[in-house]
Amino acid sequence: MPSEKILAAKKQAVADLVAEYKDKAAFVFVASRGLTVEQDTQMRNELRAAGVKFSVVKNTTLRLVFKELGIEGADEYFAGPTAVAYSDEVVSPAKVIAKFAESYEPLEIKGGIIEGKVASKEEIITLSKVPDKETLYSQVVYGLLFPFTKLAMLVKAVAEKAEEEGGAVAAAPAEEAAAEAPAEAEAPAEAPAEEAPAAEAEPVPAEAPAEA
Repeated sequence: MPSEKILAAKKQAVADLVAEYKDKAAFVFVASRGLTVEQDTQMRNELRAAGVKFSVVKNTTLRLVFKELGIEGADEYFAGPTAVAYSDEVVSPAKVIAKFAESYEPLEIKGGIIEGKVASKEEIITLSKVPDKETLYSQVVYGLLFPFTKLAMLVKAVAEKAEEEGGAVAAAPAEEAAAEAPAEAEAPAEAPAEEAPAAEAEPVPAEAPAEA
């Protein structure tokens, strides 16, 4: 039965790897037994230059580490000697490991984990064929951004056109309103005052005949 000291050391090793692996984007698991010192050195140098860390880890430790990280389904890769290549960048571990696996027969890709998802050997090899970051920036990222750039240019052109025509556009409604407004009806002329009918002359009474 392992002593408490050994158990504590194992727990600490797991905790250290959990902290180390927590924010990594990609892991590639390989069987690397049988490489010569020269081959191993050359591969490690290239991995280091690409920003990829590489280490041999016990399978029992790897199972515990990825369980702590909440990643399931990778246990099948933890059989036999296992080395782990990992990085903050998704493509680099697969690209460098696949390159050496083609040249060095003892090096065999088992599988991996890409952005929290378990990946098969075939998926790792497919990922390794993705262009490097610089090429991706020029081919993919620019291609994704171009529609937004084009849209921004179009919006700017429309805004400038609207600004140029703003005065004419603002004046048009006023002119149209003035043209369409009905002319004021002329005030009707006052009807001539009706002439008062001439007063009829009262009949003069005939003078009474003088008395004789």
